[in-house]
Amino acid sequence: MSPPQRLQWDIPSECQEVIMHSLKVAQKLADDVDFYAFPFTRFGKGMIKKCRTSPDAFIQIALQLANYRDKGSFCLTYESSMTRLYREGRTETVRSCTVETCNFVTALESKKISREECLNLFRIAAKNHQHISRLAMSGCGVDRHLFCLYVVSKYLGVNSPFLQEVLSEPWCLSTSQTPIQQIELFDLVNHPEYVSIGGGFGPVADDGYGVSYIIVGDHLINFHISCKVSSPLTDAHRFGRNIFQAMLDIMALFNLDGRKP
Repeated sequence: MSPPQRLQWDIPSECQEVIMHSLKVAQKLADDVDFYAFPFTRFGKGMIKKCRTSPDAFIQIALQLANYRDKGSFCLTYESSMTRLYREGRTETVRSCTVETCNFVTALESKKISREECLNLFRIAAKNHQHISRLAMSGCGVDRHLFCLYVVSKYLGVNSPFLQEVLSEPWCLSTSQTPIQQIELFDLVNHPEYVSIGGGFGPVADDGYGVSYIIVGDHLINFHISCKVSSPLTDAHRFGRNIFQAMLDIMALFNLDGRKP
């Protein structure tokens, strides 16, 4: 095999100017990213399943609790859902900030509702989250339908105040679970160092968060939080701490000390 040879590029000055301009734009975007990643090791999907709860629903409700503590209010939330049941299917949106989840969060934060009632509200919220997730996966979501209506309205030249308002609302919390396809190839118990922290994505709103989470085996969940440095309302490390505490506070409701949850 011949040794590698260094390629010599003849780049015109006009192209070099475009490259340098693009580099400045990319650097400006990168400098505005506030990013924090951490492994959550207190428990994983194994413990969550013992609570007879969907791990994804558990985490999504924890994100709502964390966001409420972070900003003192709820916001439009995006969770990506696959539509692989269909040929060439891509994604649909799960609007995970539901009335049921808000009821649970406000009850827990009020400090006036009993543990049993808070747990009941959590179960209702988790069950509803599973329901809307299944609807999204089976093609019964609302956001791709709204997008199709938008495309048709543009084609027909029809002005729709409803679509303009709905589609202009910011997703201040954008979330997604990143699946690991090779998890069975690793011995996570004896070699946890083989596990990568993974990757994430940025926020889609100026004052919002982008949160990616990776469920690794039964005992580990990796979180990636990003926001904009230029926003005075967000802080990736603060939101990470809120997620950490929200996960613990929800698990504490189940009181898993030998008694039936």
